[in-house]
Amino acid sequence: MSIVIPEKDLPKELSAEQAVEAAYAEELAQIAERISRGIPVLVECDKDLAPFLYMNLRNRLRQHSLQCLYLDGRPRQQTPDAMPKGFMETIIGQLRDAVRGAVERRVVVLPHLDLLTTSQGGLTSEAREVIPLLYENPELVWLGFKDPSFSVPPVIENLFPHRVSLLGLARPRLRHLVTQREARKFGREFNPWALYKHVSGMNAVRLRKLLASLQGEDYPADPRAAYRQIRQVTMSGQLEIPNIDLDRDVGGYAKIKERLRAEILDVLAFKDRLTEADEIARLEELLPKGMIFWGPPGTGKTLFAKAMATAIGAAITVVSGPELKSKWVGESEENLRQIFHRARQSAPAIIVFDEMDSFAAARGTYTGSGVEHSMVNQLLTEMDGFHREELVFVVGTTNFVEILDPALLRPGRFEFHLYIPYPDSADRAEILRLYDHKMKLQMTPETLDFAVKRTCGFVEGAAMGTRFSGDHLNALCRAVARFRLREGIMTPTEPSHIDRALTEWIDRPQMTPAEERVVATHEAGHAVCALRCEHATPIERISIQGDSAGALGFVRYQDPAHRYVVTRGQLLDDLCILMGGREAELLLLDDLSIGSSGDLQRATSIARALVEEFGMGGDGVGVCRFQSDHGEPSRRIDLSPTQLEALDRSVRELLEQARQRAAQILRDNRALVETLRDLLLEHKVIDANALSKLEPQRNTDKHG
Repeated sequence: MSIVIPEKDLPKELSAEQAVEAAYAEELAQIAERISRGIPVLVECDKDLAPFLYMNLRNRLRQHSLQCLYLDGRPRQQTPDAMPKGFMETIIGQLRDAVRGAVERRVVVLPHLDLLTTSQGGLTSEAREVIPLLYENPELVWLGFKDPSFSVPPVIENLFPHRVSLLGLARPRLRHLVTQREARKFGREFNPWALYKHVSGMNAVRLRKLLASLQGEDYPADPRAAYRQIRQVTMSGQLEIPNIDLDRDVGGYAKIKERLRAEILDVLAFKDRLTEADEIARLEELLPKGMIFWGPPGTGKTLFAKAMATAIGAAITVVSGPELKSKWVGESEENLRQIFHRARQSAPAIIVFDEMDSFAAARGTYTGSGVEHSMVNQLLTEMDGFHREELVFVVGTTNFVEILDPALLRPGRFEFHLYIPYPDSADRAEILRLYDHKMKLQMTPETLDFAVKRTCGFVEGAAMGTRFSGDHLNALCRAVARFRLREGIMTPTEPSHIDRALTEWIDRPQMTPAEERVVATHEAGHAVCALRCEHATPIERISIQGDSAGALGFVRYQDPAHRYVVTRGQLLDDLCILMGGREAELLLLDDLSIGSSGDLQRATSIARALVEEFGMGGDGVGVCRFQSDHGEPSRRIDLSPTQLEALDRSVRELLEQARQRAAQILRDNRALVETLRDLLLEHKVIDANALSKLEPQRNTDKHG
């Protein structure tokens, strides 16, 4: 069946009452049938739709000889000497008269149920007076209207056995809600399905007002002007349409972009080109409505969501998880409900829950007030209420996907998982090129290459273990741009500018010359052992400036060539390199500092893993795993004292062998150790280029 509708098949004129009948005929018939049988009904709909629904139902109920009493708070008659009454006081008076004055079955209509609740979903003082009246007369049949922006307390909601939600429009009904004159604004061929994705969250009354106000020429070659007018009206105040191009504004991450296009964007674009209803419906079943973008902080998870919204012309709202929580009972769930309601009204739309793990952790693991449990349930309820034809997507971003509630991650909810890692060297190069162009930094190829290599490790001055993310690269380029502006630098950005931006404002320790000598000797020992170990990763930078968190000096290595396979030879080389700093101090200073504490800790962990976890301990212990598989790695409790002693002996032997190997390398290369030490004392920093002049093939050609 084609989705293109000939103009002659559309209505010529359409009133609001006719539109309501055309849009909700099936639901209205069902409501009228329930009420005629004495079953109270609660209708969830927008405020401006409720009066038209009531008028339609009133006419239907007259066929069943049922009269309706509409309690809207307006006084029926007012004598000149009567005291004026408040709105709620009038409603309560009308309700009391209806309940206690009825002698036959009648329908009582409550169009303002939301006024009986507080913003936290509790009961107002008026509600406490109303509730007994609602349950007093069994001859009355209640018809209530609930605003979707407010929750109704259970004591009131339970009054209505039958509930109907009239939010948005059903796509097949849209063809009956557009007149011939209005269809001409969208071109020669009217495609209601193309229009639907922009108006799916609107009610019939609001849609009629919007379409009647469209301006522009008839049969335009490009209907985008009409769609822009619609978008301006449907956009909620808290949503925005971003302008983030996936290629122009997001650097690097080629594989992630390819996956996002292949699984989401290309499918949506293909759907827009289809003209057969069955094919479109089949394709919509393939689209995931919920997505998890996860990875380390600062890697662009929200940026990817905004780029996706730009690509499909969707509005976006970014909601911080902690901001949703409230100390008031029911208000957190109400916040979620309103977010989804606004997004559906502004479709196509994307809701981004930033830091989703703050409220959607696995149920049963909460340590707070327990409101998270209700929020997860509310989130699941809202997502299960989506229609496939609605273009509303939910994206949750998190650094800790493993702690999210499993109920959220199953197919049908957040089934599309996109991992966004720290950028590798190719990604960093693309990101830096992007910011170089935007900020006009004039980076030379040499400077760009230096910046990529300089940011391969951990961030100086940041928390231990923090690697360079896209946000860090942005901050680096902004820092360069600021001091170039301050100092009026017009020449291209040099490598020294990159280094300055990274280290200029780090609070470095002020070491004495003697302390610097110890640190320089220690780092030279690590570096020389790395140069002489076959499996070691090439060195990128050696520093004694104290610009790394928790360390007076460091040796930083380039991105490893082999990331996924770790061999015994690599681990043994790591042990040797870790011992190099300590052994260099013994060789050149004939003394030891406590600076080797961290090295020894890491070396012991590697040696113990070799023996107890990887089965590489040698003949003394055999090929066996001796660590527990439950929780944190720990020794098995079923090991005998003899076996434990054998394991400890094997670990000590590996460490001693690594120490002796490092000591021998340093004795054989004492001149190189002294040269590196002296260069560090003079320059404080040695980079890969300077190191390659000392050791032409050693630091670059280790990995094929």
